[in-house]
Amino acid sequence: MATRLTHRWLWLLWLLLLLLFQLQLHQPCLAAVITTRAISSLPGFSGPLPFSLETGYVELDDQGVRFFYYFIQSERSPEEDPVLLWLTGGPGCSALSGLVYEVGPLAFDFDGYQGGLPTLLYKPDSWTKVSNIIFVDSPAGTGFSYDPTNSGLPPSDTRVVHQLHTFLETWFDEHPEYLSNPLYITGDSYSGMIIPSLTLDIAKGIESGDGRRLNLKGYTAGNPVTDLARFDGNSKFPYLHRMGIIPDELYEVARESCRGEYTTPSNVLCGNYIQSIHDLIKDINGMHILEPRCDGDLIIHKAASEDGRKRLLQSPVSSICRNATYVLSEIWANDEVVRESLGIHKGTVPTWIRHAQFPYIYDINSTVGYHLSLFTKGYRGMVYSGDHDSEISLIGTQAWIRYLNLSITDEWRPWYVGGQVAGFTRSYSNNFTYATVKGAGHTAPEYMPRECLAMIDRWLSGEPL
Repeated sequence: MATRLTHRWLWLLWLLLLLLFQLQLHQPCLAAVITTRAISSLPGFSGPLPFSLETGYVELDDQGVRFFYYFIQSERSPEEDPVLLWLTGGPGCSALSGLVYEVGPLAFDFDGYQGGLPTLLYKPDSWTKVSNIIFVDSPAGTGFSYDPTNSGLPPSDTRVVHQLHTFLETWFDEHPEYLSNPLYITGDSYSGMIIPSLTLDIAKGIESGDGRRLNLKGYTAGNPVTDLARFDGNSKFPYLHRMGIIPDELYEVARESCRGEYTTPSNVLCGNYIQSIHDLIKDINGMHILEPRCDGDLIIHKAASEDGRKRLLQSPVSSICRNATYVLSEIWANDEVVRESLGIHKGTVPTWIRHAQFPYIYDINSTVGYHLSLFTKGYRGMVYSGDHDSEISLIGTQAWIRYLNLSITDEWRPWYVGGQVAGFTRSYSNNFTYATVKGAGHTAPEYMPRECLAMIDRWLSGEPL
């Protein structure tokens, strides 16, 4: 009897916690505080910054959850150029990664690193050439964002969407001069679950009158996680087969036994073939199949020495073992002088990690319908794929786009930068564009910055790629 009562009380306690979580999710967030800091120079960068940088926190609710952000004005015309909210993937990957390694105007000097504080260089092929960009650390526990109460409620897809909506409205309250600028929600990787969800949430708020009248125009998503069960998860093996990595014989028997379902083997034979394929591809770098797979445990020790860096300069594609360059962001962001310059709240994030790991609730299973809803409402969209990414490959992305059954308005064709083919593209009805980026991996702008800048510039301007 005592055991039965204990189980009943535990069940009631779990029910109460679930109810409190749902109430917190659906209650309006009262964003109380936004703190900002204008930054004209950064440790590691020689001289004044050649662009306008602001950092700050937005307090999202009465629990004191704070999202940290970097805001960089457009280097062209900040009064008129679009505002992009950039969401780095993960979940748990810091916005600094997007700023320094992908679409921002800074980069670490890995080749010249001699130990100590890394040197920052100006990167000309930045999306800030044509847009204002807000890079935000989301959810709490990512980068410099934090939850001071450690409430024990893990972040979830839907909660993050709600918090980011509040973040944006609060940010524009503080920056009303940008309210008339076109707004786009952008990012890549796991943010493919958040980008269309957040865009649709903002759109519904505008329509109902419950939200601020932001000048929302649309979104972009690169190699986006969209539907792992139906499309993304089952596209890796077909992609690697097309690229000549999985042989015909093994692929055909696996496809027949598994009936195209590789994420959850339906029988023993299917499971055996899947294991054979995993054994075959275990040393392939899934993020870019032509680049070396790096040993993360050794990188930290190697990157700080000249001999170590020479051993890491081994890739026939990039000349740099890419994971080694990520170490510099952790050295830089954990420097006390850097933190002071950025205005980081003391004692909130003992150790900055580029890609943090924490409990997370994956409660949005698919965003395919979100895309369709946005197109129906008239919002613009662009999805692009680095064509050497096997993790979220173009095979799966193109499959869910076909599932939408949109009318094609411009057939498959190459697009060019500097007279060279930069990828291939197709346009659909409802202002939707799909593009591949030739030679790029999972985070396309990281690999092909010049081409991706041309891509986003043309698309934002309403020009065909």
